[in-house]
Amino acid sequence: MSAKDIFHESVKKALIKDQWIITDDPLSIRIEAMQMYIDLGAEKLISATKHNQQIAVEIKSFLQDSTLTEFYQSVGQFLIYKQALEIEEPDRELYLAVPVDTYESFFKQLLVQEIIRRYDIKLVIYEPESEEIIQWIP
Repeated sequence: MSAKDIFHESVKKALIKDQWIITDDPLSIRIEAMQMYIDLGAEKLISATKHNQQIAVEIKSFLQDSTLTEFYQSVGQFLIYKQALEIEEPDRELYLAVPVDTYESFFKQLLVQEIIRRYDIKLVIYEPESEEIIQWIP
């Protein structure tokens, strides 16, 4: 199992503040001999439809020297986890959690936006210090 991201607890607390119930920390997915751990699994009752929405959240800090290198790694990891969830838990949506400052300075760039659109990468933008969700980008 990989180490938790530096902002793991901040995102977890932000999700709880946003009325999510943490169901898995981490969410374990096994496909044949491959074992994967997505940072968090959570669910929320959607009152209009009376069913639970289930998500998985992969948390990234983007504190490495190269934001672009961390983005490469994050996209690859996201795509593998997304495919694994489609096989094992098709009702669960995967989100990439990104700090608000990185979203504002890096994720709004044209190439990054095109990659997010093309590969259907869902984002949850968080503020690590206040432990709040700033925006959901489905």
